[in-house]
Amino acid sequence: MSKGLVTLVGGSGFIGRYAARALVEKGWRVRVACRRVHTAIDVRLAGPPGWVDVVQANIRDRASLERALDGADAVVNLVGILFEHARQTFAGEQADGAAMLAEVAREKGVSRFVQISAIGADPGSRSPYGRTKAAAEDAIREVYPDAVILRPSIVFGPEDQFFNRFANMARFVPLMPSIGGGKTKFQPVYAGDVAAAIAAAVEREEAAGQTFELGGPRSYSLNEVYDIVLKIIGRPRFKIPLPFFIVRPMAYITGAVWRFIPPFSWGLFGDPPLTGSQIEMLAKDNVVAAGALGAADLGLTQLESVEAIVPSYLWRFRPYGEFHKASEA
Repeated sequence: MSKGLVTLVGGSGFIGRYAARALVEKGWRVRVACRRVHTAIDVRLAGPPGWVDVVQANIRDRASLERALDGADAVVNLVGILFEHARQTFAGEQADGAAMLAEVAREKGVSRFVQISAIGADPGSRSPYGRTKAAAEDAIREVYPDAVILRPSIVFGPEDQFFNRFANMARFVPLMPSIGGGKTKFQPVYAGDVAAAIAAAVEREEAAGQTFELGGPRSYSLNEVYDIVLKIIGRPRFKIPLPFFIVRPMAYITGAVWRFIPPFSWGLFGDPPLTGSQIEMLAKDNVVAAGALGAADLGLTQLESVEAIVPSYLWRFRPYGEFHKASEA
């Protein structure tokens, strides 16, 4: 017997795959709601037949959200974007979409709402990413005062766009950009631990109405992240300091250009190297605030470390493959 049904909106993404597995292991049936159903077919493998379903839904389309939330006991909003592209804007996806999802969930009688926000969510942030994450929190709390908000730091795992991105960069460039002197701090948290926090947020009554900041066992500066990555992949590189006043205008121009690249060209250009929103987030430390509720308050006391997990998937960036050790470089 299952405990009930949890709808993961945006569940085809990086964190959603882990969340589906964690919820099934806890005895919940899962409905994965996403814009492109074919991108989530593999998520069905998170549980036995009949425990994980995939449906089409767009957080900007009320009718599709109503279908996705039919019969749901809880909803987890995982929708988020790192840069704007065509019709996908920070305001539409992260703020307005979250507000509409909360309204639909309340109308459908969904009892528990979990919002995946981010450390750095702040109405006064210079980054539209941070501002719209904060706006989403406020809009959801107006409808669900007992909503659980989770704010992870950088999330890492085999599919991440953080360690993988730097490792791939090191394959092609002799210098690593030490933006702002490489002093910005991060507290990376493993995707599996974020998924466990999601499952706890769904189940634990004492979590209702609380905000939790999720970070891993320790923090790292950007330069320390580079050192870890370069050692794992066996590619020594110099770090070149780049002040924010030099990088900021270039990032804003890049973000503006990528904003209007036609959809049929996405495969040619890929993701932008850096945008204005990202540079503003990079200008502030991304670590758990002193005194904030954290993973331990959700019952998670043994968190995975960068050193334990990241080498298991960055080996593919080594010059001669998995068994080429860093000491040979």
